[in-house]
Amino acid sequence: MEMPKLDVENTAGFCFACSQENPIGLKLKPVQYGEKVTAEFTAGKFHQGWDNVIHGGILYTLLDEVTAYAMLCHGIELGVTAKSEIRFKQVAPINEPIKASAWVTKLTKRLVETKGVLTLKDDTVIVDGNFLFYVWRQSKRTILWDMDGVIADSYFFHFAAWQETFAKRGIKFTKEAFNKLFGTRNDFIIGTIIGRELPERDVKIMVQEKEENFRRKATGNIKPFPGAIRLLNAIKKGNFKLGLVSSAPKDNIDLVLSELNLKGIFNCVVFGQEVSESKPSPQIYLLAAKKLEMTPNDCVVIEDSPLGVTAAKTAGMKCLAITNTHPRQKLDEADKIVDSLENVDLITLLIRVQKVARIRKKEI
Repeated sequence: MEMPKLDVENTAGFCFACSQENPIGLKLKPVQYGEKVTAEFTAGKFHQGWDNVIHGGILYTLLDEVTAYAMLCHGIELGVTAKSEIRFKQVAPINEPIKASAWVTKLTKRLVETKGVLTLKDDTVIVDGNFLFYVWRQSKRTILWDMDGVIADSYFFHFAAWQETFAKRGIKFTKEAFNKLFGTRNDFIIGTIIGRELPERDVKIMVQEKEENFRRKATGNIKPFPGAIRLLNAIKKGNFKLGLVSSAPKDNIDLVLSELNLKGIFNCVVFGQEVSESKPSPQIYLLAAKKLEMTPNDCVVIEDSPLGVTAAKTAGMKCLAITNTHPRQKLDEADKIVDSLENVDLITLLIRVQKVARIRKKEI
């Protein structure tokens, strides 16, 4: 069996179930909550079969769509329906909200089993069903994370460490200066603040001093940003590749991963000393893609700094920016901007960032 060739660029925006642009579509917005994917829908007069009763085909479509998203959250980009068993429990009235839920019950290399249910506001079950899909294509989507300012709330410790290091040399280091440089390599920060090139030995001494200050202040005090650990675990459970890409030195990365119990969760870790150029150069993100054997187009980057966003976009990757350390207007080069990872799920990362990137590309 050969799958038809799909013109994704021209058809993805008109899905009857989930497109927000299809004027006659259902305009579903599935979200992931733990093991389940859910979506809400209120049918109108154009969705009825018998008077004031939702057509059975619409109900089946609701289940089919959330099931597809449930598979996606387990790393299945495309599945082909092999079998579906639908049980209609009672009629579903129009103009009343319906909740569609689906989850994966069994996953093998070739087959996926799922279950779905439609309920009314009072949790009355309207329809439930079991589905069997052939796995046609695994997702190649890879999520690359910056560390400081995205996963770890380490801004204050870095700023205080730099202040102490520069003050020892009679140099004032302001928050304004740090905000512009946060997320870049140490040698870049030193050169920018001092305004001239220092001997390599002097740079190494300053870097060592600053990082010792940072680790002393951060040990036992590092906290994750809200939603970061939950999202990391969801990505890992979904069998997607994870990369940590940070301008920080390896010792700092090891400290943060240990403090937050994240050792072993990433498929690869790339640190600042592995590349010759600091962000906004795309070098560090391109190296991560190479290590993971992925193309830049397969990668979504989560960043918090303007220079990091520029690095990701210059590398040809999609970028989700979070306003943990910089305001929205400073991050407008990103494909999507959020105020917290608490409201970000796998569907946002895998679908919505991609859709926004495609729209912005067309606008350009």
